[in-house]
Amino acid sequence: MGERVPSRRRPRLRMLATTLVAGGVVVAALQLPGGDAEREGGLGSMYRAATDARHAQAEAAATKNDLSRGGQTGKDVQDPTTAAERAANAAYVAAQRRLPDPRIRPTSLRAPRTPRPTDRYAMADGCYTLAAGAGVHVVRSGAGLAAAAVTRNRATPFFFKATDLGDYLLHGVKRDLLTRKGAAVTLPAAPSNAAVWTVTTRGSGKTMRFALRNGDGWLARAGSSVVVAATPTWWDLRTTAGCAAYPEAGVDVTGAPHRGVTRYQEVRGYVDGHTHGMAFEFLGGRAHCGKPWDRFGAPYALRDCPDHEATGGYGALLETVLSGEPSHDPVGWPTFKDWPAPESLTHEGTYWKWLERSWRGGQRLFVNLLVENNKLCQIYPLKKNSCDDMDSIRLQAKDMYALQDYIDAQYGGPGRGFYRIVTNPFQARKVINSGRMAVVMGIETSVPFGCTMKVDRPQCTIADIDRQMDEVHRLGVRQMELVNKFDNALAGVAGDEGATGVVVNAANFLETGSFWDMEHCAPADGESHDRNQFALGGIDPQQQDALFGAIGRLLDLENLGLPNVAIPLYGKPDHCNSRGLTTLGKHTIEQLVKRRMIFDPDHLSVKARKSALDQIERLRYPGVISSHSWATPDSYPRVYRTGGFITPYAGDSSGFVEKWRRHLGWADKRYYYGIGYGADINGLGAQGDPRGADVKNKVTYPFRGMFGQTVHQQTAGQRRWDINVDGVAQYGLYPDWIEDLRKVAGRDGAAIVDDMSRGAEAYLQMWERSQGIRPDSCRNPALRKRWSTVTRLVRRGMSTVRVMRAVGQPYQRLGRTYRFCAKNKRGGKVTVKVVLSPGGKVTAVKKVRRP
Repeated sequence: MGERVPSRRRPRLRMLATTLVAGGVVVAALQLPGGDAEREGGLGSMYRAATDARHAQAEAAATKNDLSRGGQTGKDVQDPTTAAERAANAAYVAAQRRLPDPRIRPTSLRAPRTPRPTDRYAMADGCYTLAAGAGVHVVRSGAGLAAAAVTRNRATPFFFKATDLGDYLLHGVKRDLLTRKGAAVTLPAAPSNAAVWTVTTRGSGKTMRFALRNGDGWLARAGSSVVVAATPTWWDLRTTAGCAAYPEAGVDVTGAPHRGVTRYQEVRGYVDGHTHGMAFEFLGGRAHCGKPWDRFGAPYALRDCPDHEATGGYGALLETVLSGEPSHDPVGWPTFKDWPAPESLTHEGTYWKWLERSWRGGQRLFVNLLVENNKLCQIYPLKKNSCDDMDSIRLQAKDMYALQDYIDAQYGGPGRGFYRIVTNPFQARKVINSGRMAVVMGIETSVPFGCTMKVDRPQCTIADIDRQMDEVHRLGVRQMELVNKFDNALAGVAGDEGATGVVVNAANFLETGSFWDMEHCAPADGESHDRNQFALGGIDPQQQDALFGAIGRLLDLENLGLPNVAIPLYGKPDHCNSRGLTTLGKHTIEQLVKRRMIFDPDHLSVKARKSALDQIERLRYPGVISSHSWATPDSYPRVYRTGGFITPYAGDSSGFVEKWRRHLGWADKRYYYGIGYGADINGLGAQGDPRGADVKNKVTYPFRGMFGQTVHQQTAGQRRWDINVDGVAQYGLYPDWIEDLRKVAGRDGAAIVDDMSRGAEAYLQMWERSQGIRPDSCRNPALRKRWSTVTRLVRRGMSTVRVMRAVGQPYQRLGRTYRFCAKNKRGGKVTVKVVLSPGGKVTAVKKVRRP
């Protein structure tokens, strides 16, 4: 969960912390009489006090492009790599880019549209006539419909807009909808439950017929009338032209998506290791505006919050504090004047057509983190959902499967869509090589498994953790962080800094009954420390009093049932949280390892993260990811050394290029290298700002995408986005952002795109190793077996997974061959080629002369 930070356009606060401010502002606003904003101590002065203090700390604030955001504890804490090692590691990655790429080919996920639908799902986004018997078609008659003996080219066409699997709106040529009204049929413009028709079938081939049901009634012909009756008419549906398309956001990428030539080969595509696609449900379900889908489409999914609409954008206090703008245009679809935008953090960023554009642009792996913060939810006054972290996680997991079904419905049936939830790397590889996007479910929440603490007393037990770990694993969760914003019973947190840190620290007190126990520390590299807090003498006393007074009012501790205690000032920077990994935290990591789940050490205090990585190394567990840069330079080489994977926070393209260059120096030669990004979109994480339309190396539309697609400017309604002037306004602009990386990287442009294209493969190989599969024996000579042993272990008919369990990961996976390294009797290197059938079964094992 993300950040709000300074940009070139306006000052910004750290994301989640400022949400606490906004939540408090809303509470205060509800309690204050009219006009109080202009009086001393009122809403306006509180906002100004917090803003003044924020500006005073602007130079010390980290930005969204910072390499790291956590911290450490002493002289032994530093980036352990030497300059020579960094150069050698970067050279290794450069050499790996010269390896042969797997063959890919174009594909289409949609079945060809036939003159008659082949099943009840095939009508999605199609234009059809309805016939009842020979030559009798549905036609428009005045303001309604009739059944008339006319030729098919005179029949009324209907556009079938899928609302779920087998359910449709029938959209007419006058942009109206076939709707039930009792026993009659009407044609209003607005969709409703009465306009949703569930299709059933009988027969097959040319004799297949379709019945349409709404509630307990069926669409039927009664003489020359079209009515709703107790028994259905079995309609003959035929394709036609002349429909009015239902309004929807554009994708604006031409060229077929890519797939592998086999389902088990090396994959290509970029990966997002950290995003919150179901955040419309978090914080009580009223703080986030819009959602990733609606059964009635973009005009209903991409709407502002009711409290924003009711005030013309002036009552959106949470959005105001997060964006720094006093108001915004509340209209989403179709104009999108002010949102989505990089600095608009309460509005939906992952609408499904925007996800589709990113997939069409080359994305092949997407980690969706279920997110909640119960204390923030409790503070925010508008809500419809439970604030309990685990209740919210269950709800969001359910939503992920509902979105998968909805996208399947748009693509013509179960399993046909591009969005596929996966639970192991072998399934993910098949999904990606089929041309789809593998979706991994994860957790980032402040109180996982109810494991908060109250005045240093944990509120959960080992039994609670084990039981709920089993539950979330059954839901499909495979990636997890231990903490988010607050200390909890599992570990200490890295904290937030400056004025933001004061607010989050106060909320930490509300949740736990204690403040962060930050102490002075002196990491040897000067970088690896937790977030610095206000120090004694660090700010002007008047600013200090104004800030703390404002926070006291905003959080209103007494009315929340807690004493109005003083917020602490800490000693001189740098600061490190003395709270580390607890016994319960160590047990949680053990349980993640036991279930072969991926552990994310982001947000942990440096002390906790150091202990966690010590534990991971003792367990020799490679299933580790740092997903959005909430770690430190000392920890990144350790993650790579475990066999883990890193997706730095995306942010601005210029900042990301610098992070990529530094990560090359940490690459481990024993493992396949690729990199991804952590967008943190919808998690109150700022997205990349534009570089400007006047820069010499700007993105020029249309451009050639990562895999040969042609990428045009994206459209939705009346809005057209340009990465040069709009930045990453929403998720669909990530293909454009990657093109911007190429431009920013200059002569290294091809290299960064190559490394991004290998990101999905690098994630999958990390995930495979977490399943107990050994690293490849070419990069790891100590793991090489004798040639005779390999021929004994790898037998005809074995699956690819069984082969890997026997001899480890392949060095290369190209088409129908896997390559490994072995040794001969004298200990020399032998290259082994395992030949596979189209279905992935071993057909031969051969020595080859060339590696």
